[in-house]
Amino acid sequence: MKKTMKKIRVAILFGGKSAEHEVSIQSAKNVFHSLDKSKYQPFLIGIDKKGAWHHLNENYLLESSFSHQKSLQDSSEVSLVVKGGNSLVITSPSESLENIDVVFPVLHGPFGEDGTVQGALQLMNIPYVGAGVLGSAVGMDKDVMKRLFRDAGIPIAKFFSFKKGEKIEFIAVAKELKLPFFIKPANLGSSIGVNKVHNESEFDSAIKKAFAYDNKILIEEYIDGREIEISVLGNENPLVSLPGEIIANHEFYDYDAKYLDEHGADLKVPADMSQEEITEMQILAKKTFKTLCLEGMARIDCFFTKDGRFYVNEVNTIPGFTNISMYPKLWEASGISYTELIDRLIQLAIERYERQKQLRSSL
Repeated sequence: MKKTMKKIRVAILFGGKSAEHEVSIQSAKNVFHSLDKSKYQPFLIGIDKKGAWHHLNENYLLESSFSHQKSLQDSSEVSLVVKGGNSLVITSPSESLENIDVVFPVLHGPFGEDGTVQGALQLMNIPYVGAGVLGSAVGMDKDVMKRLFRDAGIPIAKFFSFKKGEKIEFIAVAKELKLPFFIKPANLGSSIGVNKVHNESEFDSAIKKAFAYDNKILIEEYIDGREIEISVLGNENPLVSLPGEIIANHEFYDYDAKYLDEHGADLKVPADMSQEEITEMQILAKKTFKTLCLEGMARIDCFFTKDGRFYVNEVNTIPGFTNISMYPKLWEASGISYTELIDRLIQLAIERYERQKQLRSSL
């Protein structure tokens, strides 16, 4: 008689306290539907905007969209309790669920993509998908990220970083960076809080908007180039996908163009590039991934100028998994289906956990 294999129990963790809460829910919906249910048993854990954790059924994801988000607070709160080995137990006043074997964080932005959740899972001794604490933290903070790029010789745009309360002078910034330039929060994604500044009259409001989302901001040189993205998958020896191009129909690829306006951007996958250009970008992407000590996955965003130069703009250590997200689209174009991609990411998490278990913790 054929023995039935026990399914791996995967907690899909989504929502969160950041301004990217809604994007996270849409990403989680796709991860859930693409999960191989013959191999994995999913559990949905949503984090509301106050930071409370909730156990949900699949109907929550089915009924949520960008235009209508069901409240996570309608469900009972849960706690994750360590129960030896590498498993967690989800508990609430009304239920005690099965152990969790691995966590798949689909959290974008602060309090999820920045090493905070990763640190908690590390302390709980549970495998989790994606970059570790260090890689997540430096991948989230664009200021620290770009300083590491600069030290590694990775080409980037000129930039300044400022903390709230510091004096910021338009004339000094414009003299160094030239107009136009971008102002953005240092720790956020999905182009939230980002403004393109063309003149002095737009400067103060852009500063104020960026500081509304973070206590540190970046003011960055505008690079006139094609927006090219590429996906990375793996731990010590990562794979790199074919690149794709985003052709924004807004002035730049802002939040509305990404998620709200169905005509906001055209995605060209794969990008129209020569084999030499593709190879150059793949080498740069792998160097970028390793420079930030990343693991599991990342999407690398670049600008490609008319004179053939690449500039790395940023990385996303938990890239979007929405219907229009480039990370899974680029892997599909490179021969890895959505379901296979999710499977590989979970297996990479377990492999890393098993490798770390071999390390000595005593003399």
